[in-house]
Amino acid sequence: MPQRLPFEVTQPAEDHRNGGAQQCPIHNLLSPDLRAEADRAPHLMSYLHSVPMSEFGVPQYYPQISRKMGDIKDPNLIYPVGNNSFVHIFPDSAEARNFYIAIEPSTGRLGDLVEEIEYRLLDFVELLADATSPEEKTEVILRAIDDSCEVTDRASTPAPVPPPVAAGEAGFLKLPFAAKSAAKTGGKLRVTADEMESLKYMVIRDKIGMGPLEPLISDEWIEDISCSGLGPVYIEHKVFKGLKSSICFDTHEELDDFVLKLAEKMKKPVTFRNPIVDATLPDGSRINIVYGGDVSKNGSNFTIRKFMGTPLSIIDICESGMLTYQMAGYLSLIVEEGMNFFVSGETASGKTTLMNALTTFVAPSAKIVSIEDTPEVQVPHPNWTREVVRGQMSQAGGAVDMFSLLKAALRQRPNEIIIGEIRGEEGNIAFQAMMTGHAVCATFHAATVEKLIQRVTGAPISVPRTYVDNLNVVIIASAVRLPSGKMARRIISISEIIGYDPVSSSFSFVEIFRWNPTEDIFEFTGNLNSYLLEQRIAPARGLSEKRRREIYKEVDRRGALLQKLSESGVSNFYELFKLLSKAQRQGLF
Repeated sequence: MPQRLPFEVTQPAEDHRNGGAQQCPIHNLLSPDLRAEADRAPHLMSYLHSVPMSEFGVPQYYPQISRKMGDIKDPNLIYPVGNNSFVHIFPDSAEARNFYIAIEPSTGRLGDLVEEIEYRLLDFVELLADATSPEEKTEVILRAIDDSCEVTDRASTPAPVPPPVAAGEAGFLKLPFAAKSAAKTGGKLRVTADEMESLKYMVIRDKIGMGPLEPLISDEWIEDISCSGLGPVYIEHKVFKGLKSSICFDTHEELDDFVLKLAEKMKKPVTFRNPIVDATLPDGSRINIVYGGDVSKNGSNFTIRKFMGTPLSIIDICESGMLTYQMAGYLSLIVEEGMNFFVSGETASGKTTLMNALTTFVAPSAKIVSIEDTPEVQVPHPNWTREVVRGQMSQAGGAVDMFSLLKAALRQRPNEIIIGEIRGEEGNIAFQAMMTGHAVCATFHAATVEKLIQRVTGAPISVPRTYVDNLNVVIIASAVRLPSGKMARRIISISEIIGYDPVSSSFSFVEIFRWNPTEDIFEFTGNLNSYLLEQRIAPARGLSEKRRREIYKEVDRRGALLQKLSESGVSNFYELFKLLSKAQRQGLF
C-alpha cells in the first residue's frame, strides 16, 4: 500500500552528509535537535526535503511529547517512535483530522533490494520453519541478510530477481533446484551502511512485524488504529486525538490481501465463510478483522485497540482530570476493604484503564484471579492468576467460556476476582461470588446506574433483583466535551447501591461524587452521607458509632497523600504499588 503524503514531493531525496550539509539550505533551517537527528538518520533528512517549509514552516522536533501538547492549534512537529522511525504530525486546515505521517528507514532502491532478499530467504526456509518465537525468526532473517550483503562505500545495482516460484497444490511453494541454486551462486549484494540498516528494518517489519502498520504499533501514544475500508487508516492519539495516517488503501484487492496477511500472522485465518476474527497481537493489542464486501459494504476493515505497556497509575489519572485525589482516596478505602464495584460506561471511556489503576489499592499479599475474553487487565501483584477465554476455533481444543473460568476461579480461594467485562451469564456467577464473600470487580457497558441495573437484571445476565445490592459501588466513566470544547474522559458519578425494596420493586442508591459539566469540577455530594463509609468501613476499621464520621478525614488524608506522591514525582504504576505496599505495612495507608 502506498504512503500518501499530503503534499507534493518537489525536491529529490539526496544524501546531504559527507560535507554537503553546510551548503544545504534546508539543513541550516533546522533546530539543533532536529539537525542532529537528520544527520544521524539520512531518511529523515530526505523526508524533510519534501516538506513545503515555505508554506507551513519548519517542523519542531521533540524527543518526547506530553499530553499538554494537545492544546497546540496547528501542530507541525516530529517525534521518534523507536526502530529509527519518526512521526510527523502535520496540520490540515481543510478537515477536522490532522495528518500522521510515519517516516521509516528507506532508500530509493530499497524496493529492489527487499525483493532480492526475499528470494534469497528461500535458502533459509528450513531454519525459519524451526524458529518458534519472533526473536528466533528475527535472528534467522538478520543472518540471511548478513550472508547476502556486503557493506561498501558505494552500492551496486542488485542482481536481477528471478521469476516468481510457482505455487503448488494447497498453496505450498514448489522449490525447483535451479532456482535455489541461483540464489546460492548469485553473489553478495553491495550495499551502503545506511542501506544495510534500512534493509534489515524493512524485511523484519514485513516478515515479523505488522508491515506498514509497524510504526503505529510502536508508537506508545496511539490508542486505536482503524481502517474503515478504502482510503486512509485512521488513528486515535492520546495527545492529538483523531488523526488520519499517510497509510492508504486504494483498491479492495490491496486491502483484502493485507487483511488476509494480518490474519495469517495471528494464525487465525479469515475466509468468506468465517469473515470475522477477534485476536490478540504479540504485544497484547486487540484486533478485530472483518473480511470481504459481503458483510461490510465498504469492504474489508480492521480495528486495533493498542495495548498499554505500563498502565496509567491512579496518580496519572488524577493528573489528567478524570477524577480528583479526594475521589481516589475514597476509592482506595472501597477497594482495600473488599467492596464489590463495577466500572461502567460506553466504549473507550477509560473503564479498563481505571480498573487497572485501582488494583494498586488491593492488599499486596492478596491472591488475584482475572478472567477476560481478550487480555487487557494488568495487575501489579505477584500472586496473580490470569485466565483467558478460549474460542471454539482454537487448535488447543474445545471452547472455554467466561462462565466456566469464573466457576473455576471460585475454587482457587482468591481475595479478589477481576472480570474483564460482564456480558452474559457469567454475571450471575459473579453475583453468586459476591454473596459468598469474594471481592469482585468488573467493567460493564452501561451509561448510568439505572441502565446498569436494567442490564444486570435482564436477559441474558438475569441476576435476581434481590442479589443486586451485593454490588456496593458503581463508577460511571464517560468521554465528555469540556466547557472549553475539548474532549476528555471524566468520572461522571460514583454511587453506592444501598438496597432493593420488593414492595415498590425499586432500588435505592446514593450518589457520592458527581461531575459538574458546566464548570468541569467534581462535587462530593455524599459528604457525611455515605452508607458504606459510615456503616461498613468505619466499623471494620475499629471506629465506634460516635467516631464514625472520622472516616471522612481518612478519605481526605489519603487523597492528600496521593497528591504529595505526585508532587514528589511518583507516578509510575509499579513504583506507586511498591510505595503503597510499604505504606500499608507501616500503617500509613
